[in-house]
Amino acid sequence: MSTGATGRIEITDLGIEFSRNGRTVEAVRAFTLMTTPGEIVALLGPSGCGKTTVLNAVAGFVAPTAGQVAVDGEAVAAPGADRGVVFQQHSLFPWKTVLGNVEFGLKMRGVGKAARTAQARTYLSLVGLIGFEHAYPGELSGGMQQRVGIARVLVNRPRVMLMDEPFGALDAQTRLTMQELLLSVWREVRTTILFVTHDIDEALFLADRVAVMTARPGQIRDLVAVKLARPRAATVIATPEFMALKARILTQVREESVRALSGRRP
Repeated sequence: MSTGATGRIEITDLGIEFSRNGRTVEAVRAFTLMTTPGEIVALLGPSGCGKTTVLNAVAGFVAPTAGQVAVDGEAVAAPGADRGVVFQQHSLFPWKTVLGNVEFGLKMRGVGKAARTAQARTYLSLVGLIGFEHAYPGELSGGMQQRVGIARVLVNRPRVMLMDEPFGALDAQTRLTMQELLLSVWREVRTTILFVTHDIDEALFLADRVAVMTARPGQIRDLVAVKLARPRAATVIATPEFMALKARILTQVREESVRALSGRRP
C-alpha cells in the first residue's frame, strides 16, 4: 500500500499577499521549506501567522505572490488529486453514504464500480470503519467523520496529504485517539503529510519535524527535528525528551504571539 518515494514538497521563498478592505496584507514572506518523501511536518505558530495560507498554497487553492511551490519537481498551479486535503470541518457529502463518499474521487476518475468499491473498503478498513459503509455522515461522531475524510483522501493515493487542524474540533480523548489512528495509517501508506496545528503536544507527537512560524508575515523561525522513536505511544508526552522540545517551542510561540498582539492594528 506504500505510495513509494514520492511526495517531496519544495516551497521556495514563498510570499503571499491579500487585498483586504482596500489595503494589502502580507500573510507570508520568504517562506522556504523542503520535505522528504514520507515525512510528517507540522506547521505551528501564533494565530494568524499564515499556517493555513502556506498549506493552501501547496494545495493549489492560493496563488503565490512570490516564490514557488512544487511537488516532486512539478510546480503547483492548481488543486490536484496528488494533493489530498483534510479540513477541520469535514467536507463529506451528507446525501452520500460513507462508502459513497470514499468512492467519489475514484468514480470521477472513471474507475469501475467493483474496483472502486474494493479500494474504498480497503481504506475504510484501514481507518477502522468496516461495518459503517452504509451509514450517512450525519449518523457518525465527529471522529468517525474525520476518519471517513482521511479514507476519502487516501483512496486516491495522493503524493501528499495536507491536514488543516483536522482534529481541532474534537474533544481531548477523541483527538488523542485520532492522532494515534493517523500514525497507524501513516505507517501503512507512508505518504508525506503537511499538518497545520496550534497544539504543541499534537505537533510533537505526530511530526518528524516542526516548523515554528513567526507572527505575520509568516516565516520559519525554527525548524525542530523531533527525534522521538517510532512507533510512538501516548506515553511519550511524559518523557524528558518530549518535555524539553515542548519547552523550546512554547517559548518561541509565546514570543511570537506577544509580537503578533503588540503589532495588531486596532
